[in-house]
Amino acid sequence: MRLVYFYIITNFLLKCVSTTQNPFQDVKTDFSVIEDAGLDTFSLIRKYGYPCEIHRVHTEDKYILEIHRVPHGRNNVSKEPRPVVFLQHGLLSSSAEWVLMTPDKGFAYLLAEAGYDVWMGNARGNTYSRSHVSLKPDSSAFWKFSWHEIGYYDLPAMIDYVIKETGVAKIQYIGFSQGTTAFWVMTSTRPEYNDKVTAMQALAPVAFIGNVKSPLVRAIGPFTNSLERVLRLLGANEFLPNGKINELAGERLCIEEAITQVLCKNLLFLLCGFNDEQLNTTMLPVVLGHTPAGASTRQMIHFGQIYNSNKFTNFDHGWISNKFKYGSFKPPAYNLSAIRTPVFLHYADNDWLSTPPDVEKLMGEVQSVIGKFRVPLAKFNHLDFVFANDAEKLIYNRVINIMAQFL
Repeated sequence: MRLVYFYIITNFLLKCVSTTQNPFQDVKTDFSVIEDAGLDTFSLIRKYGYPCEIHRVHTEDKYILEIHRVPHGRNNVSKEPRPVVFLQHGLLSSSAEWVLMTPDKGFAYLLAEAGYDVWMGNARGNTYSRSHVSLKPDSSAFWKFSWHEIGYYDLPAMIDYVIKETGVAKIQYIGFSQGTTAFWVMTSTRPEYNDKVTAMQALAPVAFIGNVKSPLVRAIGPFTNSLERVLRLLGANEFLPNGKINELAGERLCIEEAITQVLCKNLLFLLCGFNDEQLNTTMLPVVLGHTPAGASTRQMIHFGQIYNSNKFTNFDHGWISNKFKYGSFKPPAYNLSAIRTPVFLHYADNDWLSTPPDVEKLMGEVQSVIGKFRVPLAKFNHLDFVFANDAEKLIYNRVINIMAQFL
């Protein structure tokens, strides 16, 4: 029963995520918290005067993924060939996380204005990638994947599509949180993809998580295998899907006038770390309209497994299944030495999920790391990488400057 309570608390916690201050200044289109909460990524981008395209990709194992493209800026509309950048979101999120903070702050908008052709991926199982050639999302078989499959199947399929569609030889890659985890999987298990990425910017990189500070993650870790069984009994192959209840929770529980808003903020801090100065309560309903965007329960279990082992390993199916699948009773570690893409690690002192010691360990394992950069703000936390008020000044400008060296 305690696990059920924990699931409920975690559900509410992950719905209440941080955002930025001064949500809308220079754009002339009328800003509306409730309207933006209800718009999908495509409509949100188009609302603010940016071009947006929807593309769909089939993976080798027949999942159908949706990609969103911003081919140029609203002010920078040059039709000259542009360098291509691919953005991959974090756990329980979607392409929306790159554009929720409006044109003056959303990273996708800033990259488009900086001259890039911006593509944003969506992992299997989230709001925009809930299709399969033969499986339905209401079946257990649809959800039998972790972030291993996202790295092994989804990223290669999307990158191949983008390269074919744009005609470029290589792309630049930006990943946040699980978006970095999937990249380590792809480039270590399918090393030929190292040659398709000129450089990788890892925001809050996640591989080793033995030093996680979040009390909630530390509490759930030891119960991951039993938690999976409990959630299966509840019919929860999908973890925290997006839906109308998210919008209602955001509008009623986390708006500025609600007395429950302080609970939203404090529960968030328990997961990600404290940084109240970078939190904008006004935008909470907008984020709640898009996050959480859903994920497989196995993604959560896989993270719990690597927390318990303090190793970056394949999914642990149990010793019998492991022997059949891997040829060993324990899941093998990913060969991070196979990664050859130039990698830049961007981390923060107050990140409770991607901690400095774990980032240091990752740097020691990935031999192609060129630089490790600390965000110059002591209180900067995990979600600040995508939602902080001053993210442009504290990290995005630096990332864009580094990317310019690989044009």
